[in-house]
Amino acid sequence: MRSPSTSSKRVPHLPAMKYTKYVPSFLEDSAEAYPEKPTLFANEKWYSFAELETSANQLANLLLRLGMRRGDRAGLYLENSMEYVVTYYAILKAGGITVALNTENTDNDIAYIADDCGIRFIITSERTMRNRGSFGAGSDMGMSQNWSASIQNVLVWSAQPAHEPGAAEEIVFLPAALESETPVNPRVRVIDVDVASIVYTSGSTGKPRGAVLTHLNIVSNTRSIVDYLNLTADDRVMAVLPFYYIYGKSLLNTHFGVGASVVIDNRFLYPNVVLQTMEKQEVTGFAGVPSTFTILLRRSSLKAHKFAKLRYVTQAGGAMAPAIQKEVAEAFAPAKLYVMYGATEASARLSYLDPCDLPRKWGSIGKAIPNVDLFVADGSGQPVPAGQDGEIVARGSNIMSGYWNHPEETDRVLKNGLYYTGDLGRMDEEGFIFVVGRTKDMIKIGGNRVSAKEIEDAIYEHSAVIEAAVIGISDDVLGEAPKAYLVVKKEHIQTIVEELLVFLQQRLAIYKIPKVYEIRDALPKNESGKIQKLKLK
Repeated sequence: MRSPSTSSKRVPHLPAMKYTKYVPSFLEDSAEAYPEKPTLFANEKWYSFAELETSANQLANLLLRLGMRRGDRAGLYLENSMEYVVTYYAILKAGGITVALNTENTDNDIAYIADDCGIRFIITSERTMRNRGSFGAGSDMGMSQNWSASIQNVLVWSAQPAHEPGAAEEIVFLPAALESETPVNPRVRVIDVDVASIVYTSGSTGKPRGAVLTHLNIVSNTRSIVDYLNLTADDRVMAVLPFYYIYGKSLLNTHFGVGASVVIDNRFLYPNVVLQTMEKQEVTGFAGVPSTFTILLRRSSLKAHKFAKLRYVTQAGGAMAPAIQKEVAEAFAPAKLYVMYGATEASARLSYLDPCDLPRKWGSIGKAIPNVDLFVADGSGQPVPAGQDGEIVARGSNIMSGYWNHPEETDRVLKNGLYYTGDLGRMDEEGFIFVVGRTKDMIKIGGNRVSAKEIEDAIYEHSAVIEAAVIGISDDVLGEAPKAYLVVKKEHIQTIVEELLVFLQQRLAIYKIPKVYEIRDALPKNESGKIQKLKLK
């Protein structure tokens, strides 16, 4: 299928976005302004704003008929697709709260999240379930039984026109069930301080906690990103980052918010295929985490491709070495590289480095985005002088209201009207911020923040493990990778690594499983018996 050409004339972003109060307006306003415009490319097909709006309205009405109430939590367990986009906006149209589920999560992960926030609805797809071996002929998938008692309705995007033999009665198959639903917008009343999304991220306790983001948080951050990237209806971004990831979701909202387009390609395991899609679909933007760009630089034919319409490239999701930044900037030139910094708790973005400043500020995360204050502070939250280390803190209308069901964790990061990022930073004389370390025992793996304690807890479940400590080590592809230091029973010394590789697959998402293991007779400890990770590092 030939790509619809992008216009050479720049079109101002939608005036309606200025007055947007809630997230579904990004789709609704663009559908009104550009109903027939090809806006989403997925599975070799373009979908218009009008098609997406119609399907989202039908699904929203179905959810309401099934009993969704304003504020109900609904889980999205879907890969990037047309179905994800329709489901995301439909839940919000019905007044629900979206809870994005990582498609690499284990059953235990999903059960914990569903129980923690009380998910009542879960929407998935036949493809997603088959990929994890949970959807087979004659199977009821066992989702409501295995995941959480709170789940009352399961909706599955599938070619099935009706229940499979033996399927649980509560399973509703889409899109067949939408055929009888009205395409009229249900217009459930929502105000901007209502919760729109709960986005789970690893916590210092080892258990994921959900950042509570309101419509105001997301809309405010979306406006700021649109502003500094100068996005317009002419833009078309390549989305290889998953939408369950806050950075990936921001691509969807920012581009729909201005009537722009999104190109989905889930085949990044084959980076050259993605590069071909970028060329064919004439994308104007590309976004990635450090590992994305390392893979493109080291394992693809990036330099052989010409992207005629590409004007910007964005990077966030962890620190990227200045040497790699320079390679990326050169490889994608004349497109401009925007180095960015943010957090799930900030609805995605806190700062960016203007491409004009990149050549003289390599390694910096830049300055605060519009409508955000960002600075380096001491323990009481007061700014420290230039050149002095402190914790990076922020304030703005994009900052979460707290963590769902986790008041202690909330009090730890939200203090005196400030969000404490947990990153140590330093500001130079010109106001540019540099990240110099972390205050938390977290590992940033390919853009995912992972608690070392969560990995250690899983390792300790193996009966042969006596002591365990996990740290992050430098990794050319992922940015950081987990390394496990172990003390084990003598009879397992030769086999423990192989045992754990199998054992942990049942307990951790694949990216959380340690990449390197080191067996020791003992681990360094202080006088109170606490393992001293700094000595391991």
